[in-house]
Amino acid sequence: MTLATLSEVLQPALKGGYAVAGLVTLGWEDMRAYVAAAEAENVPLILQAGPSCRGHTPLPVLGAMFRYLAETASVPVVTHLDHGYTMDECKQALDAGFTSLMFDGSRHPLAQNIDETAAIAEMAHAAGMSCEGEIGFVGYAGGAASAGTDPAEAAKFARETGVDAMAISVGNVHLQQDKAGGLDEPRIRAIEAVTDVPLVIHGGSGVPMAQRTTLARGSNICKFNIGTELRMVFGQALREAVAKDPARFDRVSILQETHDPIVAATREVLRAFKPVGA
Repeated sequence: MTLATLSEVLQPALKGGYAVAGLVTLGWEDMRAYVAAAEAENVPLILQAGPSCRGHTPLPVLGAMFRYLAETASVPVVTHLDHGYTMDECKQALDAGFTSLMFDGSRHPLAQNIDETAAIAEMAHAAGMSCEGEIGFVGYAGGAASAGTDPAEAAKFARETGVDAMAISVGNVHLQQDKAGGLDEPRIRAIEAVTDVPLVIHGGSGVPMAQRTTLARGSNICKFNIGTELRMVFGQALREAVAKDPARFDRVSILQETHDPIVAATREVLRAFKPVGA
Protein backbone atom coordinates (compact mmCIF):
# COMPACT_ATOMS: atom_id res chain seq x y z
CA MET A 1 0.00 0.00 0.00
CA THR A 2 1.30 3.47 -0.89
CA LEU A 3 -1.57 5.51 0.52
CA ALA A 4 -0.01 8.55 2.23
CA THR A 5 -0.97 11.65 4.18
CA LEU A 6 -0.06 15.15 3.07
CA SER A 7 2.47 15.54 5.87
CA GLU A 8 4.17 12.28 4.87
CA VAL A 9 4.97 13.60 1.40
CA LEU A 10 5.54 17.30 2.17
CA GLN A 11 7.97 17.01 5.08
CA PRO A 12 10.51 15.05 2.97
CA ALA A 13 9.99 17.59 0.18
CA LEU A 14 10.71 20.46 2.57
CA LYS A 15 13.93 18.82 3.70
CA GLY A 16 14.94 17.51 0.28
CA GLY A 17 14.55 20.61 -1.89
CA TYR A 18 11.68 19.59 -4.14
CA ALA A 19 7.92 19.97 -4.44
CA VAL A 20 4.98 17.63 -4.87
CA ALA A 21 2.21 18.20 -7.40
CA GLY A 22 -1.37 18.48 -6.21
CA LEU A 23 -3.24 17.50 -9.37
CA VAL A 24 -6.86 18.57 -9.61
CA THR A 25 -9.01 15.72 -10.91
CA LEU A 26 -12.37 15.72 -12.65
CA GLY A 27 -12.85 12.01 -13.31
CA TRP A 28 -11.41 8.54 -13.67
CA GLU A 29 -9.57 9.24 -16.92
CA ASP A 30 -7.41 12.06 -15.59
CA MET A 31 -6.77 10.62 -12.11
CA ARG A 32 -5.63 7.30 -13.62
CA ALA A 33 -3.32 9.12 -16.04
CA TYR A 34 -1.88 11.25 -13.23
CA VAL A 35 -0.91 8.18 -11.22
CA ALA A 36 0.62 6.54 -14.30
CA ALA A 37 2.73 9.67 -14.86
CA ALA A 38 3.86 9.77 -11.21
CA GLU A 39 4.88 6.12 -11.42
CA ALA A 40 6.82 6.78 -14.63
CA GLU A 41 8.66 9.68 -12.95
CA ASN A 42 8.96 7.82 -9.62
CA VAL A 43 7.61 10.73 -7.56
CA PRO A 44 4.85 11.07 -4.95
CA LEU A 45 1.53 12.54 -6.00
CA ILE A 46 -1.45 14.32 -4.44
CA LEU A 47 -4.81 13.50 -6.05
CA GLN A 48 -7.21 16.37 -5.40
CA ALA A 49 -11.01 16.50 -5.46
CA GLY A 50 -12.12 20.11 -5.79
CA PRO A 51 -15.62 21.61 -5.71
CA SER A 52 -16.40 21.07 -9.41
CA CYS A 53 -15.30 17.44 -9.19
CA ARG A 54 -17.42 16.89 -6.09
CA GLY A 55 -20.37 18.51 -7.80
CA HIS A 56 -20.18 15.82 -10.50
CA THR A 57 -19.23 12.77 -8.42
CA PRO A 58 -20.15 12.14 -4.75
CA LEU A 59 -17.37 12.18 -2.17
CA PRO A 60 -17.74 8.50 -1.21
CA VAL A 61 -17.28 7.48 -4.84
CA LEU A 62 -14.25 9.76 -5.25
CA GLY A 63 -12.77 8.42 -2.02
CA ALA A 64 -13.07 4.84 -3.25
CA MET A 65 -11.55 5.70 -6.64
CA PHE A 66 -8.66 7.62 -5.08
CA ARG A 67 -7.90 4.92 -2.54
CA TYR A 68 -7.96 2.17 -5.16
CA LEU A 69 -5.40 4.06 -7.25
CA ALA A 70 -3.29 4.89 -4.18
CA GLU A 71 -3.29 1.37 -2.82
CA THR A 72 -2.21 -0.13 -6.14
CA ALA A 73 0.37 2.52 -7.05
CA SER A 74 4.13 2.06 -6.79
CA VAL A 75 4.62 5.61 -5.45
CA PRO A 76 3.08 7.42 -2.44
CA VAL A 77 -0.32 8.90 -3.28
CA VAL A 78 -2.25 11.36 -1.08
CA THR A 79 -6.05 11.46 -1.37
CA HIS A 80 -6.86 15.12 -0.78
CA LEU A 81 -10.00 17.21 -0.40
CA ASP A 82 -9.35 20.53 -2.16
CA HIS A 83 -11.24 23.65 -1.03
CA GLY A 84 -13.49 22.17 1.60
CA TYR A 85 -15.68 24.99 2.84
CA THR A 86 -17.48 23.50 5.87
CA MET A 87 -16.75 21.23 8.80
CA ASP A 88 -19.45 18.84 7.55
CA GLU A 89 -17.87 18.57 4.10
CA CYS A 90 -14.46 17.87 5.64
CA LYS A 91 -15.94 15.22 7.93
CA GLN A 92 -17.60 13.58 4.93
CA ALA A 93 -14.22 13.43 3.21
CA LEU A 94 -12.61 11.75 6.23
CA ASP A 95 -15.45 9.26 6.37
CA ALA A 96 -14.96 8.61 2.63
CA GLY A 97 -11.32 7.65 3.14
CA PHE A 98 -9.48 10.85 2.25
CA THR A 99 -6.09 11.16 3.94
CA SER A 100 -5.84 14.94 3.72
CA LEU A 101 -8.24 17.88 4.09
CA MET A 102 -7.82 21.37 2.70
CA PHE A 103 -10.15 23.77 4.49
CA ASP A 104 -10.55 27.11 2.75
CA GLY A 105 -11.54 29.84 5.18
CA SER A 106 -9.63 32.51 3.26
CA ARG A 107 -12.72 34.65 2.62
CA HIS A 108 -13.40 34.91 6.36
CA PRO A 109 -11.91 37.38 8.86
CA LEU A 110 -8.58 36.20 10.25
CA ALA A 111 -9.90 35.14 13.67
CA GLN A 112 -12.73 33.11 12.14
CA ASN A 113 -10.40 31.50 9.61
CA ILE A 114 -8.00 30.51 12.40
CA ASP A 115 -10.72 29.10 14.65
CA GLU A 116 -12.42 27.06 11.92
CA THR A 117 -9.17 25.81 10.40
CA ALA A 118 -7.83 24.82 13.82
CA ALA A 119 -10.97 22.77 14.51
CA ILE A 120 -10.66 20.92 11.22
CA ALA A 121 -6.93 20.36 11.70
CA GLU A 122 -7.68 18.88 15.13
CA MET A 123 -10.28 16.56 13.59
CA ALA A 124 -7.89 15.47 10.85
CA HIS A 125 -5.01 14.87 13.25
CA ALA A 126 -7.23 12.85 15.61
CA ALA A 127 -7.90 10.55 12.64
CA GLY A 128 -4.18 10.34 11.78
CA MET A 129 -4.66 12.50 8.69
CA SER A 130 -3.36 15.89 7.50
CA CYS A 131 -4.80 19.36 7.06
CA GLU A 132 -3.99 22.25 4.72
CA GLY A 133 -5.29 25.76 5.38
CA GLU A 134 -5.27 29.00 3.40
CA ILE A 135 -4.35 32.50 4.51
CA GLY A 136 -4.76 35.33 2.03
CA PHE A 137 -7.29 34.90 -0.75
CA VAL A 138 -6.23 33.45 -4.13
CA GLY A 139 -8.46 34.94 -6.80
CA TYR A 140 -9.74 33.63 -10.12
CA ALA A 141 -8.90 34.56 -13.70
CA GLY A 142 -11.82 36.66 -14.91
CA GLY A 143 -13.35 36.59 -11.43
CA ALA A 144 -12.70 37.66 -7.86
CA ALA A 145 -9.42 39.50 -7.29
CA SER A 146 -6.72 38.13 -5.00
CA ALA A 147 -5.87 39.51 -1.58
CA GLY A 148 -2.19 38.92 -0.89
CA THR A 149 -0.99 37.08 2.19
CA ASP A 150 0.31 39.25 5.02
CA PRO A 151 3.44 37.63 6.51
CA ALA A 152 2.53 38.52 10.10
CA GLU A 153 -0.95 37.04 9.64
CA ALA A 154 0.60 33.95 8.05
CA ALA A 155 2.82 33.44 11.09
CA LYS A 156 -0.16 33.75 13.45
CA PHE A 157 -2.26 31.43 11.28
CA ALA A 158 0.42 28.72 11.13
CA ARG A 159 1.10 28.93 14.85
CA GLU A 160 -2.52 28.86 16.03
CA THR A 161 -4.06 26.38 13.58
CA GLY A 162 -1.45 23.62 13.61
CA VAL A 163 -1.90 23.00 9.88
CA ASP A 164 0.47 20.66 8.04
CA ALA A 165 0.60 22.95 5.00
CA MET A 166 -0.35 26.56 4.33
CA ALA A 167 -1.68 27.90 1.04
CA ILE A 168 -0.65 31.49 0.38
CA SER A 169 -1.58 34.27 -2.04
CA VAL A 170 1.56 35.68 -3.66
CA GLY A 171 0.50 36.59 -7.21
CA ASN A 172 -1.02 33.21 -8.06
CA VAL A 173 -4.49 33.03 -9.63
CA HIS A 174 -6.87 30.10 -10.08
CA LEU A 175 -7.87 29.02 -13.62
CA GLN A 176 -5.16 31.01 -15.39
CA GLN A 177 -4.62 29.62 -18.90
CA ASP A 178 -1.25 31.19 -19.66
CA LYS A 179 2.04 31.57 -17.82
CA ALA A 180 2.49 35.28 -18.45
CA GLY A 181 2.49 36.10 -14.76
CA GLY A 182 4.75 35.01 -11.95
CA LEU A 183 4.92 34.82 -8.20
CA ASP A 184 5.96 37.57 -5.80
CA GLU A 185 9.22 36.11 -4.51
CA PRO A 186 9.97 38.86 -1.96
CA ARG A 187 6.59 38.18 -0.32
CA ILE A 188 7.36 34.45 -0.31
CA ARG A 189 10.69 35.12 1.41
CA ALA A 190 8.98 37.33 3.98
CA ILE A 191 6.51 34.53 4.80
CA GLU A 192 9.31 31.97 5.00
CA ALA A 193 11.15 34.18 7.46
CA VAL A 194 8.37 33.89 10.04
CA THR A 195 7.11 30.32 9.59
CA ASP A 196 8.50 26.90 8.74
CA VAL A 197 5.25 25.25 7.58
CA PRO A 198 5.36 23.78 4.03
CA LEU A 199 3.84 26.35 1.70
CA VAL A 200 1.31 25.69 -1.08
CA ILE A 201 0.63 27.50 -4.35
CA HIS A 202 -2.90 27.23 -5.67
CA GLY A 203 -3.38 28.23 -9.30
CA GLY A 204 -0.01 26.75 -10.24
CA SER A 205 -0.89 26.52 -13.92
CA GLY A 206 -0.22 30.24 -14.23
CA VAL A 207 3.31 30.00 -12.83
CA PRO A 208 6.14 29.81 -15.40
CA MET A 209 7.91 26.45 -15.47
CA ALA A 210 11.30 27.93 -14.67
CA GLN A 211 9.96 29.69 -11.58
CA ARG A 212 8.22 26.49 -10.45
CA THR A 213 11.55 24.68 -10.52
CA THR A 214 13.46 27.49 -8.83
CA LEU A 215 10.97 27.71 -5.98
CA ALA A 216 10.57 23.95 -5.63
CA ARG A 217 14.30 23.60 -5.13
CA GLY A 218 15.00 26.79 -3.21
CA SER A 219 12.04 27.77 -1.06
CA ASN A 220 9.52 26.39 1.44
CA ILE A 221 6.95 25.94 -1.33
CA CYS A 222 6.48 22.17 -1.29
CA LYS A 223 3.17 21.81 -3.14
CA PHE A 224 1.95 23.31 -6.39
CA ASN A 225 -1.69 22.76 -7.37
CA ILE A 226 -2.02 22.15 -11.11
CA GLY A 227 -5.36 21.77 -12.85
CA THR A 228 -6.11 24.11 -15.74
CA GLU A 229 -3.16 23.28 -17.97
CA LEU A 230 -3.84 19.54 -17.74
CA ARG A 231 -7.57 20.01 -18.29
CA MET A 232 -6.69 21.90 -21.47
CA VAL A 233 -4.65 18.90 -22.66
CA PHE A 234 -7.55 16.58 -21.90
CA GLY A 235 -10.00 18.82 -23.76
CA GLN A 236 -7.81 19.03 -26.83
CA ALA A 237 -7.23 15.26 -26.90
CA LEU A 238 -10.95 14.64 -26.52
CA ARG A 239 -11.83 17.01 -29.36
CA GLU A 240 -9.31 15.31 -31.63
CA ALA A 241 -10.60 11.85 -30.74
CA VAL A 242 -14.21 12.83 -31.50
CA ALA A 243 -13.33 14.61 -34.74
CA LYS A 244 -11.24 11.69 -36.01
CA ASP A 245 -14.31 9.51 -36.45
CA PRO A 246 -17.64 11.38 -36.27
CA ALA A 247 -19.55 8.08 -36.48
CA ARG A 248 -17.94 6.70 -33.33
CA PHE A 249 -20.20 6.90 -30.27
CA ASP A 250 -18.63 4.54 -27.72
CA ARG A 251 -17.32 6.88 -25.06
CA VAL A 252 -14.89 4.30 -23.64
CA SER A 253 -12.99 4.06 -26.93
CA ILE A 254 -13.06 7.85 -27.30
CA LEU A 255 -11.84 8.51 -23.76
CA GLN A 256 -9.03 5.97 -24.05
CA GLU A 257 -7.37 8.32 -26.53
CA THR A 258 -6.98 11.01 -23.87
CA HIS A 259 -4.75 8.81 -21.71
CA ASP A 260 -1.38 9.07 -23.43
CA PRO A 261 -1.53 12.87 -24.01
CA ILE A 262 -2.41 13.47 -20.36
CA VAL A 263 0.36 11.18 -19.14
CA ALA A 264 2.93 12.97 -21.33
CA ALA A 265 1.83 16.45 -20.20
CA THR A 266 1.71 15.38 -16.55
CA ARG A 267 5.20 13.93 -16.69
CA GLU A 268 6.48 17.31 -17.90
CA VAL A 269 4.73 19.02 -14.98
CA LEU A 270 6.17 16.54 -12.47
CA ARG A 271 9.74 16.81 -13.77
CA ALA A 272 9.77 20.53 -13.00
CA PHE A 273 9.38 19.80 -9.27
CA LYS A 274 12.14 17.22 -8.90
CA PRO A 275 15.28 17.91 -6.83
CA VAL A 276 18.61 18.70 -8.45
CA GLY A 277 20.05 15.68 -10.18
CA ALA A 278 16.87 13.59 -10.06
